[in-house]
Amino acid sequence: MGRLKGQPKTGGRKAGTPNRVTALLKESILTAADEAGKQIGKKGESGLVAYLTKQAVDNPGPFMALLGKVLPMQMAGDPDAPVFPSIEIQYVSADGTYTNSRGEARNVKDSKAV
Repeated sequence: MGRLKGQPKTGGRKAGTPNRVTALLKESILTAADEAGKQIGKKGESGLVAYLTKQAVDNPGPFMALLGKVLPMQMAGDPDAPVFPSIEIQYVSADGTYTNSRGEARNVKDSKAV
């Protein structure tokens, strides 16, 4: 017989407690990435960092998707100096030159990727 209507719920996991299988799987994935990184990394470098660095270079698309999940979803700033995100569209010619929003002629090779 289930609990009666109006009775408080008792037992079970507390809110926010991860499932044991989920926690074990996450730990196993991180351990595997760390071990893989130790095989490819430089001496003194963290195995996990080495693995993720290699993935960022070899598989940038999936890595950027992962990065998007890890980064915070909101941008916070100082109320006295608010943050205003902006997007700048640049049309690049076949020879690699473009004019930025300030009217300055630039070469793609000279630009910093952000």
